[in-house]
Order: sequence, then C-alpha cells, then structure tokens
Amino acid sequence: MSDSDPSAGAGHERRPGSGERLHLPDLSIRGLRGIRELAIPRLGRVTLLAGRNGAGKTTVLDAVRIYASRASLPTLPELLAGRDEIATGKDADGADVPLFDARFLFRGRDPSGHPGIRIGPLGSGRQLGIECVALSDEPDSVTKVILAKSVGDRARVLKVTFGDSVAWLPPGPHDLPQELLRLLPDVGSELPPELACEALGPRPLGSNAVARLWDRVTLTDDEDRVIRAVNLVTDEEVARIAVVGDGTGNGPGPASRRVVARLQGHRHPVPLKSLGDGAVRLLGVAVALANSRDGFLLIDEAENGIHHSLQRDFWRMVLQTARDHNVQVLATTHGWDCVRGFAQAATDLDTVHGALFRLERDGHRTRAVEYR
Repeated sequence: MSDSDPSAGAGHERRPGSGERLHLPDLSIRGLRGIRELAIPRLGRVTLLAGRNGAGKTTVLDAVRIYASRASLPTLPELLAGRDEIATGKDADGADVPLFDARFLFRGRDPSGHPGIRIGPLGSGRQLGIECVALSDEPDSVTKVILAKSVGDRARVLKVTFGDSVAWLPPGPHDLPQELLRLLPDVGSELPPELACEALGPRPLGSNAVARLWDRVTLTDDEDRVIRAVNLVTDEEVARIAVVGDGTGNGPGPASRRVVARLQGHRHPVPLKSLGDGAVRLLGVAVALANSRDGFLLIDEAENGIHHSLQRDFWRMVLQTARDHNVQVLATTHGWDCVRGFAQAATDLDTVHGALFRLERDGHRTRAVEYR
C-alpha cells in the first residue's frame, strides 16, 4: 500500500520503496525504560502495535513522544508524572512537591554508567540521544563554562543530542540547584524545532483537555469531520458541538469547561458525556488528529470505548484523516477486534499505508513481528 502525500514538508523522511513521507519511516529504540534494544523495520502512516502486557508497547509511544519533543521540558516531566515516576522535594515553604527525576527513563533506573538512550530512524544521523554526563568529561565550550560556574565542574547533567546539536537538562531534583532549572533549557540549546505531537491515554480525555483541542478546530473545515466521527457511536445524530464555560472554574459542575452537543431535531444541547464514553473517545481522537497536523498522534489502548462492531469505521476515519493532515499515528491495542478492524480498514483504503506489528519479549530482547 502506498500513500502519495504532496503536502509533506521538509524534514520528513521517505520510506524506501514508497511515495510516503514520514518523520519516522522506521524506528530504533535503545536503553529506554525496559527496552534494551528494539528495531521496527518500517512504520506506516498509521501503525498499530499489539502484544501482551509488559511487551513494551507503551514505551514505544513514550519514545516517539520524546523524539517529537526533542526531550524538552515540560514534556519529560509530564511523561514521567503519567506513570507516577516522580521524586519528592521541598518547595519554598517546606512542603512536599513532585519533581522531575530522569532516572526512571533509563533502563535499570540508573543513568550512571548507562550507555545512553537513542531514539530515531534506523541507521540515521537524525537520532535523538540522551545521556547523563559529568561536566568534567565534556570538551571545553561556552556552555560548559556557564554550567561549571553555576553548579561546579563535577556536576552531572543530561546531555541531549540530535546530530551535531546539543541541549542540557537537569538529571534529577537533587543534583542541581533550583535556580539553574530555568537556565538549563536555554544553555547550548540548538536542537531542531519540536514536532506537533498529541498523546491519548487509555481513558477518554477530560473536559478541559477536549476544550483545549476543540478551540483550535471550531469554525474550521475540521469541525464537520469531528462531528462525523462522533456520530459513528451515537444513536441520535449530533448536529453541532460547542464548549461552554469561561475556563475560570466558576461555572456549574466540577469542570471549568464542558463539551455539549446539539442533537438533530432538539432545541437544547446535552452534555457530550451523556452520549456515552464512546462519543467522548471519538471526539478526543478526532480533535487530536486535527491538532497533530504534520506531526504525530499517539493512542494507547486504542480500542477503549469503541464497540467491536465499529472498529472498522473507526480505523477508516483515523487512516483517512492521518493521510489528509499528514499525521503519523502510532497506537497500541490488547484486543483482537481492534486488530481485525484495523486490518479491514487498511485493506479498504489501499492508498494509505497501515502497518501492524506484534511486540514480544525474548529474554532481555524485544522484537517486532510484522503482520503482512
């Protein structure tokens, strides 16, 4: 299957033997969390990863999110907090606060002596690297002088590389003084710009998160596409969607903003949540796709909230929108119905390349087995 995409811009890589331009035509991961080394020989416009619990599916999504963000703040703290992988420190008043702790990213949770994390295309100079280094081991540079004067020549920092470009981050909450945290993201930061990337977890998005994404969609051509996606799972046809509330938290209910829908033939709107988790999930996926133009969308446990009979239509919507918006989608699943629906949709849309892999563990090795 091929995907001819004239809107693909500079910075994309072309998958060999295809007309498809992708940021990641294939993927190599080394040293991240429980993955010692993993190579996925080719990715699709939409790639679905299946496999047992603990096989590393979510870690692959984390890797792509780190790659897209160039390992920037606040992406790394958000990613770690999502797994409760945080350390505890003290604020100015002496109260306990959660803090960024990069040790959790490294295999074995120990960055000292670790060969480093590598994420990116196979055999490419466009890989992102993360390693914990001592300033005393770094070549002399303006960056080193600034850092050494601030924290001492023996301090350890995270060195983020992309080709010849370098940026610096704190390795953990106890290694560097708080006043340096504001300085580090700017010191020696020459990495390429971040790529658009939205990440959806297993649960439906909360009202405020949906509202943030919807604000960028309303009154555009994407609004109709999103409404059509929601109607895949509703018994009554949704005619319009809106977000109400001023965002101050002073409105009724626990959320400061609420998503409402007007049903065909009804005068008064109803809360979108009243239409079921499926409607909320479809809305979240559709608006996230619209907000990921020219970038990535990551969906963990994609089947959640979607009835098995709708999987084929759901994946047709994802494949079509990904093609139209030049989005590269990576998703995970535990369900056979999801795999089957994806395969059917990919066969229906033979102009969009869909790839399906099973991840499995073999001792310390993680491998990707492709389903043709």
